[in-house]
Amino acid sequence: MTELKNDRLLRALRRQPVDRTPIWIMRQAGRYLPEYLKTRAEAGSFMNLCKTPELACEVTLQPLRRFDLDAAILFSDILTIPDAMGLGLYFEQGEGPRFENPVTDRKAIDRLPVPDPEQELRYVMDAVRTIRAELNGKVPLIGFTGSPWTLATYMVEGGSSKEFATIKGLMYTDPDALHSLLDKVTQAVTAYLNAQIAAGAQALMIFDTWGGALTPTAYRDFSLQYMRKIITGLDRGAGDERIPVVQFTKGGGLWLEDQITTGCDALGLDWTIDIGQARQRVGYQVALQGNMDPGVLYGSHDLIRREVQTILDAFGHHPGHVFNLGHGIHQHIDPDNVKFLVDTVHKYSATLLAGS
Repeated sequence: MTELKNDRLLRALRRQPVDRTPIWIMRQAGRYLPEYLKTRAEAGSFMNLCKTPELACEVTLQPLRRFDLDAAILFSDILTIPDAMGLGLYFEQGEGPRFENPVTDRKAIDRLPVPDPEQELRYVMDAVRTIRAELNGKVPLIGFTGSPWTLATYMVEGGSSKEFATIKGLMYTDPDALHSLLDKVTQAVTAYLNAQIAAGAQALMIFDTWGGALTPTAYRDFSLQYMRKIITGLDRGAGDERIPVVQFTKGGGLWLEDQITTGCDALGLDWTIDIGQARQRVGYQVALQGNMDPGVLYGSHDLIRREVQTILDAFGHHPGHVFNLGHGIHQHIDPDNVKFLVDTVHKYSATLLAGS
């Protein structure tokens, strides 16, 4: 494999010293970039964009051409696994993802196959291989998945939800059925991430987007334990070649002490928790990723600079910080503000870390 020219992200995730804090941005390849919109229009649909490795590679690389980012993240969607299980993913204009065949009962759960990532999801693995070759060691490539709980919410609800009434109804009336579904999704996710590692992913992220919708007890039983099973089942290697895993539960700031028990290398934080307080609570057992409110990017450069400095100062001089937003970047953000953010993080953190 080509030698990695910029390994700041991997060093930070392993809690090793860096010369400046690495930064990447959730949804960094997305609708705020005009070149992305052009490529998506050429693809004809979002799913065609995801399922064409050359186009997925192109949009993955687009933000790296604009910004001095420290990582690329695979362009794909968390719902590729349920789609490969036969649920029929499609996107309704203005409504987000939908499934033609949602999981409605135990029989439907029992019928679900566990997809072969090099067969039904071969297009994702081909994208990983293509991106790694095109990166040529410039920065590491992050692979990802949705958490079993998050994937299950879409599979049972049939799409996006605000109340999660259907899946919570299943959770409280037939918890064994939901555990059966989560076990099967966990098998699929573990195989999927191991295939991404084999194809060339150099770090992994688990998006537990809807974990924060649960009670503390339900979070441990229906989300956290399955992420633990995934991380335990990964073929990550050892030493400096070990593949680091970032675990991100949106709205999960109350449960950081529980989250560090999974074996993850880093916790992603949303903007509802102070990163300095998070560090005090978990110590230096894991790295932290985050956690600027994406809405700050609507503000002035002075506002962005102040927020960057606040977050970096709160984390302090210690190794183990990856700067990111607290969730995905918004569609209508000015790309010039993103460039200013990236450059400010690098400039200020270099000064901060040099004085440590």
